[in-house]
Amino acid sequence: MNRIQKLSAIAVVTLGMLSCVQDDDYNSPDISIKNPNIPEAHITTFQAIISRYEQAVLNGSTTIQIQDEQDLYIKGYVISSDQAGNFFKTLIIQNKTDDSDPIDDPRLGLKIEINANSLYTTFEFGRKVYVKMNGLSIGLSNGVVTIGKGDANTIKQIQPSEYQNIIIRSAEVATLTPKTTSLFEITKKDRNTLLQLHDMQVNRHELGRTFAGESFDEFDGFRVIENCHTRASTILQTSTFSDFKSLLVPPGKGTIQGILTRDFRDDFDVFIINSTSNIHFKNERCDPLELDCGLADRIGTSNLFYENFESQKNNTPIEGNGWTNYIESGSVSWEAYSSTATNASLGRSARFRSSSSGDDSNIGWLITPAINLDNQSGEILRFKTSNSLADGSFLEVLYTLDWDGTPPHISTATWGVLSAAYIVKDTDSFVPWFNSGSVDLSCATGTMHIAFKYTGSGQEGFDGIYELDEVRIDYAP
Repeated sequence: MNRIQKLSAIAVVTLGMLSCVQDDDYNSPDISIKNPNIPEAHITTFQAIISRYEQAVLNGSTTIQIQDEQDLYIKGYVISSDQAGNFFKTLIIQNKTDDSDPIDDPRLGLKIEINANSLYTTFEFGRKVYVKMNGLSIGLSNGVVTIGKGDANTIKQIQPSEYQNIIIRSAEVATLTPKTTSLFEITKKDRNTLLQLHDMQVNRHELGRTFAGESFDEFDGFRVIENCHTRASTILQTSTFSDFKSLLVPPGKGTIQGILTRDFRDDFDVFIINSTSNIHFKNERCDPLELDCGLADRIGTSNLFYENFESQKNNTPIEGNGWTNYIESGSVSWEAYSSTATNASLGRSARFRSSSSGDDSNIGWLITPAINLDNQSGEILRFKTSNSLADGSFLEVLYTLDWDGTPPHISTATWGVLSAAYIVKDTDSFVPWFNSGSVDLSCATGTMHIAFKYTGSGQEGFDGIYELDEVRIDYAP
């Protein structure tokens, strides 16, 4: 009897299993992503959302909360990835897959603060998403426009229990085309968007370092990357928690794709990559000619050239004393100024200021008279520099041994970098003046001109101010 009962049970189970099979094929569970059914009338633009925030700022607020009666959404494409650990609890989306219509539909991006890890498993690069804005706040976080939960003053993270009901995936994973641009063309509207820079390399002084694995890297590693043609530079920021922090920075030149944003303290623009696959530095480097006799352990007792700019007239171009004040690009030249404000001058100083110039490019040279290095030995250069919000603008100290002294031939002369000289950096405090050090020139021969070359523009982010004073060339007889 027991045996009959067991056989009967087996037959029932077998019959039940067979009844679930059709045509010998088993149905798989439906795990496909369906497009959300969101009416177009409920979808707004990035520009409209950002405009609401900007209006709130004009009215004295630091954030604004979306409290529309009907559901309100924005749609965009994911451009960040935390797979390699270089982004943390952050999703960055932009409103377009390319830059085909930059005028009527400007390409804009937004950062979303989410208290969750491994976001790439749900919101991979290129995934089209819809963000339900009702109840969310908009404001600045680390200098860029950000969406999150918030109060009257701050933007806070969207929590794990709610973010997948707020950020809704569509079925589309788009192929994204980064905006190809140059550093001088970048504006704040490019923040939170995908960019590609050409003809770039890591600055030669960063070679041999890792992305973010040095003893001085705290939270993030900052490495200077520069354009081979213009020498304009920006900062490549890498998290010390990224998977590639201990890899050496690539030595060649080429293209780099990443996202423009601001550093944690909102002091300067930074460029962040999703992974090292976004860097293609396969070509030969373009480092400038250098003269590096080192720093001298002495100070010359006899003078060949000295300038403290006290005889110059405020707010007029530097002239006299053998100087060549040359405008290569734009409408601004080196001028004299004096100030007793927070960033005081040293009496009267020379400065270059491209802010408010309105120029797409500002390049200005201030070149010393000729110095014959064969008439004496032990020549030493010294000077002081300071800056104010230098941003992406920069100052170089160059030399030439073949310029004929005429402005038309400046561009055809061979110019190199006096690499031992210290020039104030954007990351330095804007209050003090910095000494160049005693720059030894004695390893060179012939007739030398020394140039202080400013490169910037009237664009925000490249319109900084550099100051120069107490330029002197001495020697030890």
